[in-house]
This record gives sequence, C-alpha cells and structure tokens, in this order.
Amino acid sequence: MSAAVSSPVRRRALEVIRDHADLAGRRVVDVGCGEGGLVRALTGLGAEVVGVECGREMLERARAAEPAGGERYLEGVGQALPLPDAAADVVVFMNSLHHVPVEHMAAALSEAARVLVPGGLALVNEPIADGDFFQLTRLVEDEEDVRSAAYAAVRDAAAGGRFVERAEVVYLNPVRMESYEAFAQRMGLIDETRKARVAAGEELLRSRFHELSEVRDGAHWFDQPARLNVLVRTGG
Repeated sequence: MSAAVSSPVRRRALEVIRDHADLAGRRVVDVGCGEGGLVRALTGLGAEVVGVECGREMLERARAAEPAGGERYLEGVGQALPLPDAAADVVVFMNSLHHVPVEHMAAALSEAARVLVPGGLALVNEPIADGDFFQLTRLVEDEEDVRSAAYAAVRDAAAGGRFVERAEVVYLNPVRMESYEAFAQRMGLIDETRKARVAAGEELLRSRFHELSEVRDGAHWFDQPARLNVLVRTGG
C-alpha cells in the first residue's frame, strides 16, 4: 500500500528525492540524464552515480561539464540499460520516462527492476500536464498523452509484482530560465524536430515566455506541477 501525499507547495525536485532516498554511498543510475545536472548534484551528496543518455549532444555536454566527483556517463536507452543485473541501489527517472516511446515504457521500468538490488528504489519524477510552463512547452510539443502514458506505466509497474509503491508526492517544482534564449536552447536539445519547431515558432514562443514567466532574482521562473512515485524493488 502506497502513502499518497499531496503537497502543492514549491519545492525543488532534489529536496523531494532526498526526503525519500538515502543517497550517501549508494549506487545510483540516472536514466535520461540529459546534460548531467542531477548526476552531479547526486554525486555531490555522496552517491556513486552513472548517467545514461541517448542524446549525443546532451551526452557530450554532460561529459564536458566540470565533474563533481567520480560520476560516469553511458550512452543508452531506458528500455535497454547498459548495466548488469543488481548494479544499483537507486534508479532515477527525472522527467525522462515520458520521453521513452510509449510502447517501451513498461520495458524501461522492467529494466529499472533488473538493475536494482532487492529493496532498491525506483524514483520516477514526472511533470504533470498542467501549469504555465506546460502551456508554454506544449506550443512546441503537446506531451499530455505521453505524460499520462508514463503515469499509467508507473501504476502498472506498481501493480505488477516487481515493485511495491512506497509513496506518491505531488509538488510544485520551480523551473528557472535565465532568458528566452536559454529556454529555446533547452527545448532544442531534445531532438532536431523540436529544434526546428522552436526556430519556426520563435515569435509566439518568445511572447508567451515573457507573459507566463515570473521575473525574480534576475531570472524567469515557472512553477511546474510534478509527481514523484517511489517504488521499492521486491524479491529476495
């Protein structure tokens, strides 16, 4: 039985993760690690972290960044993780499960179970299709259906016997953007199709970016509703 927690307050994703996972000294896999920001943050907390990413440009950026410690980056996809069985204590999907093709989402969660030790944690953090940031990003690609599919895959995994759900937490994740240009670059890093859509829709996107964001501390901020599901790997 999971403990559902509704907490519609502003909190950073890393803080929510730290509430539910002991990270120091743990072997952590960040699936879909992007440019490696979370990998480096978790390494700074004492975890032994491997980031897995399929996007070549983001992987290059992750490897080029100043390391936080002994973190590593591997090229791969969630549905076929380049890691052996029982290689991790924690597997994190930080806003990445909905980027896995819908037909492979169940396989990605099965792969998380495979690489986890019994009692290990799968932490699946997903943006909810709501709020100002979603209204902005949906102008590039409307992810409502894939985000719903990702949540359904999490529910199925929790009911399928390889995991037991420990908690579900809903909160507001603050998204900070230095400028419209930073937003456009971030959106374009996902794939070439998005990069082209951002370029083609620049006038509308720029206008909506400034309408929907809150300017404070010299940056543009959005509150993104998010959901963290904490799953415990079963087995002896």
